[in-house]
Amino acid sequence: MQPGAIFASNTSSLSITEMMTATRRGPQFIGLHFFNPVPLMQLVEVVKTVVTDREVVQAGLEFARRLGKTPILTTDRAGFVVNRLLVPYLLDAIRALEEGVGSIEDIDQGMKLGCNHPMGPFTLLDFVGIETTYYMAEILFNEYREKRFAPPPLMKRMVMAGMYGRKAGKGFYDYADPKNPIPNRLLERRWL
Repeated sequence: MQPGAIFASNTSSLSITEMMTATRRGPQFIGLHFFNPVPLMQLVEVVKTVVTDREVVQAGLEFARRLGKTPILTTDRAGFVVNRLLVPYLLDAIRALEEGVGSIEDIDQGMKLGCNHPMGPFTLLDFVGIETTYYMAEILFNEYREKRFAPPPLMKRMVMAGMYGRKAGKGFYDYADPKNPIPNRLLERRWL
C-alpha cells in the first residue's frame, strides 16, 4: 500500500478514532458515511478525527463532490450529525407507542403529513433495521449517557425476538404481503 494512501470507513456510528488506532496512519484516516440507499441519497458525512490531516479532510470532501454527492463535515462523535439527531427521534416514536400516545399507523401518518417526512418513524425503523438502530442507540448511549439515546424496552424485545423489520418480514409492520404491510399489534393486552 502506498504511504500516502487515505483510509476511510463508511460506518454510521462506530468510532473513526478507535478504528484509526489499529493503523499507524492516524493523520490519513477519515470517515466517509454514505447514506442508504446510496444511489438515491445525496448526503455523505465526512468525519474527521482529532489527528486527521487537513489535506485528507479536503480530499474526502472533494471525493464526495466528484461522485455527485453533497458532503457535510463533522467530528468523530458517536452518531456524527444525522444519527445523533435521528436516533432519539426514532426512539421517542417507540416510547410514544409504548405510552399509548398513538398507534403505529397514526404516529407514522402524523410525521408524514404533519412534518412532511417521506416516511414515518416506524416505516423508517423497519427499512433501516430495528436491530441496526438498536445497536446505534447502544453506541450513542455508551458515549453520552443520556436517556434520549437509551433503547426502549419494546425495541430490545423485538430485537431479541428477531423482529428486525422489512428484511425479517416482521417489525413494526408485518410484510407477509410486502406491497401491503400491516401494522403489528405489539402492545395489545387482549388476546381475543
